Parts: sequence; C-alpha cells; structure tokens
Amino acid sequence: MEMFLKVLLIIFSIGVVTAVLLQEGKSAGLTGAISGGAEHLFGKAKARGMELVLERITIAVAAGFFILSIAVAIVME
Repeated sequence: MEMFLKVLLIIFSIGVVTAVLLQEGKSAGLTGAISGGAEHLFGKAKARGMELVLERITIAVAAGFFILSIAVAIVME
C-alpha cells in the first residue's frame, strides 16, 4: 500500500509540473504582475478553451497531490 501511494504521488507531482508548464504566462514584469492580478481578481479576463481546461486540470491534480501527500505521511507513521 505504501509503495502504491508513493508511485501515485510521483505521478501526481509530474502531472502538476506538466500542467503548470503548459499554461501561458498572463503578463511579464512587475507592471504585468500588478495589472494582471487585478484583472484576474475582478474577472475581466475570462479563460476560454484550452486555457480553461488546463486551469481545471491543474486544480484537480494539485488537490490530488495534496491529498496523496497527507495520505503518504499518515501511512508512513
């Protein structure tokens, strides 16, 4: 069981890295970080198509990664 959870954890970690790297950058530089964050916060820039799919995949894989991390820590004790 422990080995199975560790293998799943490695797969999910690779999935998180891949999903994050596949996403496009919102803006570049300090100005982009300030204005891009405000646009994202207030919903001016709506995600569509592949960008939305990648965002949802990232959220799902990251949630799975965190849950598996906790599970592995509990099983290791």
